Amino acid sequence: MPPEPFFGGGGLDRADLLRAQPEQLAALARDPRARELVWHGALPALNEHGALEWRAVASPDLFVGLAPDGPRFSPLPNGDYDLRAQFGALNLLGPADAPLFAAALSLGNWHRRHGFCATCGQASEIVRGGWSRRCPACAAEHFPRVDPVVIMLAEHEDRLLLGRQPHYPPERYSALAGFVEVGETIEAAVARELHEEAGIEVKEVRYLCSQPWPFPSSLMLGCTARALGDELTIDHTELDDARWFTRAEVVSAVGGAVGASFVPPPPFAIARTLLDRWLNA
Repeated sequence: MPPEPFFGGGGLDRADLLRAQPEQLAALARDPRARELVWHGALPALNEHGALEWRAVASPDLFVGLAPDGPRFSPLPNGDYDLRAQFGALNLLGPADAPLFAAALSLGNWHRRHGFCATCGQASEIVRGGWSRRCPACAAEHFPRVDPVVIMLAEHEDRLLLGRQPHYPPERYSALAGFVEVGETIEAAVARELHEEAGIEVKEVRYLCSQPWPFPSSLMLGCTARALGDELTIDHTELDDARWFTRAEVVSAVGGAVGASFVPPPPFAIARTLLDRWLNA
């Protein structure tokens, strides 16, 4: 089987039917087996083994779902949002808890940013166990949003196009990516982004896999495309650099060889999954 993207998998039973039953949710919170997620500032807390930490229920603001050993809840996060710290936590996070980490982080931070009705400006209220907010003034209901992002490998004569952004660590190259725009298909977004950032035309766009990305709440849509040529025109407002890498160079980089041509994306990034799948194809 091809490698599963980090954050992939179902996590807990989300139990959607229970979200509209506040009395049932209250009963679940009183269950002696119920547990509440511990937060460290704006991040779900992790123990020394990279697993999420849980405690007895005190603030069941958000209904996370049902685990085999009982209901799971979470309070609202109240710490400062630190993107650097959040990325650092991923080096500790174990894959078993990664789907739940992503869901809790995205949901908690959505509530931090959406306390007021986008229709009339009134302060909104948490409903459906935290999976939506309702305005008491105009009755508009707002749901957590997910922003689709295409991330893709362009291939030309058994070479891959990779780029680096200004904030990347030294020598790191990764797949190109960009947000899907309003009224746009995945295929069109892949072609547009590759042309805008690298100046290439592509065909045979193919979807491979997806990954929830909780920074703050994206859905990464992993794709491949075949380039019609290899001449690059780099948009330096988006990228520091972009280059074609041979299969041997990708093998060397992913394998961590000394003197490799580039540093690959980390294992928790879907770009690394795309590289692994390309090498194993």
